[in-house]
Amino acid sequence: MNDPWKIIKELESDNSRLFKEDVVENNLNNIEFQEGLSMCLDPLITFGVKQVPESEQDGDGLKWDDFKKDIDLLVEREKTGHAARDLIIDLMSSAKKDQWNDWYRRILIKDLRCGVSEKTVNNVAKRMDLEFKVPIFSCMLAHDGAKHPKKIKGDCLVEYKYDGVRVIAIVKNGKATLYSRNGKIFHNFPHIENALSKSEYNNIVFDGEVMSDDFQALMKQVYRKSGAQTDDAYLALFDILPLKEFNEGKSKLSSIERKKELNKLSKSFENAIKLVDYEVINFDEKNGQDKFASMNKEALEKGFEGLMIKPNDNYYECKRSHAWLKIKPFIEVTLKIIDIQEGTGKHSGKLGAFHVEGDDDGKFFSLSVGSGLTDEEREKFWASKDKLIGRLVEIRADAITQSIEGEHYSLRFPRFKNFRGFKKDEKI
Repeated sequence: MNDPWKIIKELESDNSRLFKEDVVENNLNNIEFQEGLSMCLDPLITFGVKQVPESEQDGDGLKWDDFKKDIDLLVEREKTGHAARDLIIDLMSSAKKDQWNDWYRRILIKDLRCGVSEKTVNNVAKRMDLEFKVPIFSCMLAHDGAKHPKKIKGDCLVEYKYDGVRVIAIVKNGKATLYSRNGKIFHNFPHIENALSKSEYNNIVFDGEVMSDDFQALMKQVYRKSGAQTDDAYLALFDILPLKEFNEGKSKLSSIERKKELNKLSKSFENAIKLVDYEVINFDEKNGQDKFASMNKEALEKGFEGLMIKPNDNYYECKRSHAWLKIKPFIEVTLKIIDIQEGTGKHSGKLGAFHVEGDDDGKFFSLSVGSGLTDEEREKFWASKDKLIGRLVEIRADAITQSIEGEHYSLRFPRFKNFRGFKKDEKI
């Protein structure tokens, strides 16, 4: 069988995806190659080292089993700091130059540098009918709540959606590692790492957003190779679960139960760690709807990215899930129908749009709104158009805009929501 470092050099020789898949397939039964791929590509295996020197001379050669045994001391954090550095120097001195630079070192820096990802390896393994698989890093992602309104019901946690950098912090052996949502390791937030590197947080996964006063400035610092200025950044946490459950892909505790666990643990947090505020709202009740409207207004005023809606009894799943629904902040105004416009094309002979005007919150609006209507509503409203002039309608939009002349206000992406002011049971 080929030496793994020679396989890596072969993979570097051609950028073709099919070529790389063929090379992997030809060598994936090589146990050392297989185990090394897993060590390098599995984000949850970390060595706690940032600088790994390249070798400039040949040693006698370093056996794979000896390498594995020694780097396990790094994985388990039995050797850190100067002891870890000395261990790496000893390993490098023992290895042959190419063996170190093109294989062992690349495992330690978590970068094969040959254009092969965990997806490539797993596709090939599946094709070969091997049980081997590199673990895929995944966290919970939200669906668009606007597309799933029927799922917004009953008791839900509602949080402000922060405009920051998503971070999954995993604590093992008293050391926190910060990951992006795709499993890329962040190195530029040492003060946040230190705040979570405590033995009492062992085997806990924290989920949140790294925040700063200036989002654009923060983004410039995230992946800087050196000299990153992130001292003002903090981690705003909104979820927590045991590492075992994260690895299994689903929590055992519900949303509200996980919040309670996070709240209990927060008493020991340092300044670099904060909690995301939330409210429990019953969307089936009027006061719940009113509270949600109030939070939506505050989200707009304070510049939040939106709101997150999480049904109380749902669970954390490491995939995109309806247990989290994101809602963009929206404007709602009530205006009077001044005119009714016929549609064109497929909407010919039906309602095209309402022209509406009126004052709302001290601003005079004048605009047309044709979105948010079903075909059935367009037919029904057009048939009753004479009765609708003067009626009040509630309109939802993304933002308030001002006309070019500056004489009135309009709305960005206005959508018809419902009528206001009708008598009970009045038919149109």
